[in-house]
Amino acid sequence: MRTDGRQNAQLRPTQIEIDYVRSPMGSALIRTGATWVLCTASVEESQPPFLRAQKSPNGWLTAEYSMLPGSTSTRASRGANGRAKEIERLIGRSLRAAVDLSKLGPRTITIDCDVLQADGGTRTAAITGGFVALALCISRLSHKGLCSAEALRQAVAAVSVGVIDGEGRLDLPYEEDSRAEVDMNIVMARPLLGGAASFVEVQGTGENGTFSRQQLDQLMDLGALGMEHLFAAQQAAWQGASLIPPAERG
Repeated sequence: MRTDGRQNAQLRPTQIEIDYVRSPMGSALIRTGATWVLCTASVEESQPPFLRAQKSPNGWLTAEYSMLPGSTSTRASRGANGRAKEIERLIGRSLRAAVDLSKLGPRTITIDCDVLQADGGTRTAAITGGFVALALCISRLSHKGLCSAEALRQAVAAVSVGVIDGEGRLDLPYEEDSRAEVDMNIVMARPLLGGAASFVEVQGTGENGTFSRQQLDQLMDLGALGMEHLFAAQQAAWQGASLIPPAERG
């Protein structure tokens, strides 16, 4: 039994609240246990310079990530750092797997992920919640006739797994993550209409030793199990949501 009472193959309670803020085209507050991340999707009607230079008709998706100063017990400094940049690249790569950029139109979507409260798994929560903000954004752009509904290809979610005290565990809080023998982040995608999920990215490190092929397979299976619950939570949050952005409602 884990310190929070969960079984090894059990996710923390996960809630996704959409349209948490008014101004963006899409937003979602994701809570996974005591980790809370606010994800917003903003649209610029322009391409990044490298696409303009290529005379490409495609759109682009990028991401930014930050931790509020009060999100941890020790104040987090404002401003970009190496860790945040690495996480931003992971979020951007992961969420681009959800999108057909050729059907997005010549615009840029930025997914901003702000950690309000951190207790492990902030980057995986940012990807999972970021997809919901992205899905709302593209649905609303499509409703306005600004891009194809087919720009949104598949759902993307992420979860952490690890080996702690010799046991494989799913969805690590900070207390487990900080002493894990093996720490891994798994990102997966699944077609919107259902079907088999596939891997987008896997990041794994033997923090305090090596790990066997058997342990690797166990962790991958735990991640895939957790992903089914996360895909269901995403779908319940955004499908059927209003196609009118919050700022345009009466």
